Amino acid sequence: LFLATLTYDTLRFEYEDFPETKEPVWILGRKYSVFTEKEEILLDVTSRLWFTYRKNFPAIGGTGPTSDTGWGCMLRCGQMIFAQALVCRHLGREWRWIKGKRQVDNYFSVLNAFIDKKDSYYSIHQIAQMGVGEGKSIGQWYGPNTVAQVLKKLATFDTWSSLAVHIAMDNTVVMEEIRRLCQSSFSCAGAAAFPAAEPELLYNGHPEEEGFGDGPLLWKPLVLLIPLRLGLTEINEAYIETLKHCFMMPQSLGVIGGKPNSAHYFIGYVGEELIYLDPHTTQPAVEPNERGCLPDESFHCQHPPCRMSIAELDPSIAVGFFCNTEEDFNDWCQQIRKLSLVRGALPMFELVERQPSHFSNPDVLNLTPDSSDADRLERFFDSEDEDFEILTL
Repeated sequence: LFLATLTYDTLRFEYEDFPETKEPVWILGRKYSVFTEKEEILLDVTSRLWFTYRKNFPAIGGTGPTSDTGWGCMLRCGQMIFAQALVCRHLGREWRWIKGKRQVDNYFSVLNAFIDKKDSYYSIHQIAQMGVGEGKSIGQWYGPNTVAQVLKKLATFDTWSSLAVHIAMDNTVVMEEIRRLCQSSFSCAGAAAFPAAEPELLYNGHPEEEGFGDGPLLWKPLVLLIPLRLGLTEINEAYIETLKHCFMMPQSLGVIGGKPNSAHYFIGYVGEELIYLDPHTTQPAVEPNERGCLPDESFHCQHPPCRMSIAELDPSIAVGFFCNTEEDFNDWCQQIRKLSLVRGALPMFELVERQPSHFSNPDVLNLTPDSSDADRLERFFDSEDEDFEILTL
C-alpha cells in the first residue's frame, strides 16, 4: 500500500509539473519564467495557506458534522482567499514558508484564525454557522457570493486585522463607497463593540512611531471581493483576457470558483491554463501540541499546483483584491481603467466614482454586528448565487 501511494504521489508530481513554455507564469501579481525560476514558483505556491476538507474536528454547533468532506469545498476556498489577505496584511506578499524553518508569531496568529474550532475568527464552524443567516443550512453547498458575504460579516470581529471588507454587487465597484469605508473614523466602525482595538485601528496595526510613508494613518486595509457571473452555463471567452489581467495585478488575491459544485482557489495562470489550489483532499483536523505549537505542514501544498483550461471555468466566480494603503487602491483603480483599453478584453465589472442612481441596495458599509441591523442585512445579502446580473456583450 505504501509503495502504491508513493508511486501515485511521484506520478502526480511529474504529471502536474509546469509545462516547458516561454509563456510567463503569473502567481498573485508576480511574474515568473518556468525556465529560470521554477523553484521560486513552487516556493510561492507552497507559501500560500492551503485549506482542505478535514475530519474529526469538534462538532459544528456542538451536535453538527465533525467533517466537511463533500460539502465544504467553497468554504475552504473562501478561507484560502481570506487567508491570503491576512498574509498580505500581517506578513507581506514577499513572505515565504520554508519547511522546518521557524516562523514568526504573526504567521501562527494568521493560521490560528482559520483552525477548525468554534472560537477561530474564520473557522469552518464560524462560516457554517454564520451561513445559516444567509439561508444556508449547515452542510449545504455555498456559491462564491454567499461565502464572500459570510466572510465580510466574520471580519467585523477580527479586530487584530482591522480590515475594511467591501463586496461589490451588481458588477459595479463604487470608489466613493470604498473610500468612505476605508477612511471611516473609529467611532462609526463600532467603537462601542470593540473599545480595546482603538489604537490598532488608528495606526493600521502598527505602533505610531513606525510611520507610514505618504499614506494617511486612518486608511483601513481593504479586502475587495467582486462576485461575478461571466456567462450562462460556461465562461464567455470575451472575458478571458480580463480575467488573466486580474492575476497580473500586485493587489491580486486570486479568484474563488471552479466547476459546478466543485470549488477551487485560483492563484494564477500560464498560457490558457489556470493554476489553482484544490481543497478536495480530506486530512485529519490539527490541534496544537503540548507546547502550544501548531503542526503546520498540512496547511501548505508541497507538490506542483493543479491546472485546468480557463474555458472549463464555471462562470460564477468571485475575484479578490487587497489594498493595504490608499495609494494601493488608487493604483488598482488606475490599472482597472487601463484594462478597459486593452483590445479583445471585455470588462468584467464597472468602476465608477459614485453610486449610480439605479442602485436599490441599502448602504451596508458601516453595519456593525448589532441585531438591529439584522433585517437590513437579510434584505441586502443575496443568499442564492444564481441571482447575479448576467454580463452580456
